Amino acid sequence: MSLPCNTGRMAKHTQNTEVRYPVWYVMQVRTGTEENIRCQCQRLINCNVLERCFIPYYQQKKRFQGEWHIQERILFPGYVFLIAENLEQLAESLRKVTGMTRLLGTGEEIIPLSQEEVELLLKLGKEEQLVTMSTGIIENDQVIILTGPLQGMEGYIRKINRHKRKAWISIEMFGCILYIEVGLKKKKKV
Repeated sequence: MSLPCNTGRMAKHTQNTEVRYPVWYVMQVRTGTEENIRCQCQRLINCNVLERCFIPYYQQKKRFQGEWHIQERILFPGYVFLIAENLEQLAESLRKVTGMTRLLGTGEEIIPLSQEEVELLLKLGKEEQLVTMSTGIIENDQVIILTGPLQGMEGYIRKINRHKRKAWISIEMFGCILYIEVGLKKKKKV
């Protein structure tokens, strides 16, 4: 996955801006500490400040002991997502959290996710923020997704590993193009 490059973002949001609706922010953390940081946020930050704190996951199938098992993996390693109304209160409350690196932004400004990014996350993971397995076929060298969150997103697919039941999609997130891994069960080639 690419590292975030938050330059050139159109949305501007400063700590002095009064926000009247919940906004999605992204916190960068050390990879492997995501669940610890999420738990700290939920425990230490008042629910009047932090509406929700979550980590998007995706399902993948993994074969071991002769059988296929569904596992959940972090969709964006090194990131925790926060939904809050007041950025100033959120930033102040995050000082209690041990291990947080920073809220994503450009220089001094903290930039929330754009509406398009939020909609993409909701399309992929719904409210649960879990990207379930998709099912597809290849017909005339074209991938057609039959079921799952990738349905209608065939143009985003950059690579498929049918043996590992994975697909890599290209999306714009955090101001960059990212390649993320998702689960894809391919039916027989037509």
